[in-house]
Amino acid sequence: MATRVSYPLEVKMKAIEMRLAGIPVKEVMDQLNIRNRSQVKAWMKWYRSGELNRLEQPVGKQYSYGKGPEYATELEKVKAENRFLKQQVDLLKKFKEMERRYLQRL
Repeated sequence: MATRVSYPLEVKMKAIEMRLAGIPVKEVMDQLNIRNRSQVKAWMKWYRSGELNRLEQPVGKQYSYGKGPEYATELEKVKAENRFLKQQVDLLKKFKEMERRYLQRL
């Protein structure tokens, strides 16, 4: 059994989205098959501190501040950045919708 698990960016973003929606860590772990609760907490810490580039780093690799993974071509880099920005926009839309619903209940 492998001791290190590499989760795709989509799983990390979904875990962050679920936690922002108030879903307990245990439930997030069960639904997304995440082994360690500290992993979810680390992703949330990176998200809150604005270190979103760290979500893309592979297991065991650490990049200098402000740097991300190496890409073979400029096109790959732009596609990855575009995917990441779309995820941020989607997450903000969901948050704003949740906020709007919450304020309507008050």
